[in-house]
Amino acid sequence: MLRATLCALLVVAATPLGAQEQKQPQAPRPIQTEVALALVLAVDASGSVSNDRFELQKQGYAAAFRNRQVLNSIRSLATQSIAVTMMQWTGPELHVQTVEWTLVKDQASVNALADAIEAPTRQLFGGGTSISGAIDYSRILLTASPFLGIRRVIDISGDGANNRGRAVTLARDEAVRDGISINGLPILVLEPG
Repeated sequence: MLRATLCALLVVAATPLGAQEQKQPQAPRPIQTEVALALVLAVDASGSVSNDRFELQKQGYAAAFRNRQVLNSIRSLATQSIAVTMMQWTGPELHVQTVEWTLVKDQASVNALADAIEAPTRQLFGGGTSISGAIDYSRILLTASPFLGIRRVIDISGDGANNRGRAVTLARDEAVRDGISINGLPILVLEPG
C-alpha cells in the first residue's frame, strides 16, 4: 500500500492538503538547491505500532523508491530531482530525523535512499499518537531543508488517531496555508478488535 501510494504521488501531482505556520530560523538561510519535490516521510513509532508494523512502514517506502516507475517519474519532473528525509514520531514533542535530507535524481541516489530508509532502528516506542506533532515537526524539517521544493509534501504513515497534542485539524490547516500537501498512509488493523 505504501509503495502504491508513493508511486502515485510521484506520477500524478497531488493537490496541497495541509501545512502549518513555521517559525523563522534565527540565522539567514543558506542558498537552497531547487528540486521539484521536497518530501518528508513521517513514520509512526507510537505504542500501538508493533515492530512488524514499524518495519512495514520502512520496507514499504524502501520498496517504493526501488520501483523503476518512481525513478522514471523523478526524471520526468522539471528539475529531474527530488529531496527526501525520514523521521520517526510519537507524542507532540517526540520525533527524530532518522534519514538526513537526500537529493534523489538517478539510480545510485535512489538506491542509496532506499538503503538509508531501511537502516535506522526504531528510536521511539511510546508517548501517545500526535499526528499534529508529526505535521509540526515535518514543517520544521521542510523549513530547515537545504533544498527548495517547488512542491512540499508530508507523507504521514500511522495506525491510530491523534490522541495527544493540539488538534490535528489546526496543524493541517496551518500546513495548507503554507502550501504543503499532506498524504495520510494508514496502516490497516487486520487483527480482531
